[in-house]
Amino acid sequence: MRLGLLGGSFNPIHRCHLSIAHSAKQLLHLDRILFIPTGDPPHKQPGTLATAQHRYRMVELAIQDVPEFALTDMEIRRPGKSYSIDTVRALRQEYGPGSSLFFIIGLDAFLDLPTWKEAETLLGSCQFVVFSRPSVSFLSLASIGLFQTIQPDTLTALDTAEIERTDEILPQGQTLTLLRLPPCDVSASEIRRLAQQGRPLANLLPLPVESYILREGLYREDSERL
Repeated sequence: MRLGLLGGSFNPIHRCHLSIAHSAKQLLHLDRILFIPTGDPPHKQPGTLATAQHRYRMVELAIQDVPEFALTDMEIRRPGKSYSIDTVRALRQEYGPGSSLFFIIGLDAFLDLPTWKEAETLLGSCQFVVFSRPSVSFLSLASIGLFQTIQPDTLTALDTAEIERTDEILPQGQTLTLLRLPPCDVSASEIRRLAQQGRPLANLLPLPVESYILREGLYREDSERL
């Protein structure tokens, strides 16, 4: 089993999340992508998320027609703060030592990895797949001690689109895959802003998710619904 892990608040899930999942599955030859909605993420401000139950249901609706996509509520069920290292350990135990885990993450979030719980252990426990994000450069990795073995010229080549992928061996022994993906102009914050104003959400997210947001009154000015 080659299992891709795609975590996030999914607040809400939108077409760029799905595009990233499809791209990672194809480029890394993954058997399955597991979506992992966050419960109480330590790097998010309280009060900014729709309830975990709403976010879980929206992901469920978004991937219902894709057999290779799966969903887990393991971080939602976990009490207290939810850390990636705990999730990876639990999945390693569930899927067994014969499975390969691929942690799919945006470059902007990956730059914060040194602040994560047991960051070096996490790097050694799975293969990270880092995809490009607007206004963030791969060259920024060169200033982080954990990634100083990567040649700056390689990072610059990604930033300038001379190359679209590099696979680097980290000191922890795992491979780090850096991907330059086509830019996607949809953001969850923009969707929330449009929903709050009662404006159309067409083409930004799957139709069942749009219908769910409207039906449940999510992201409107009544914060009690969040």
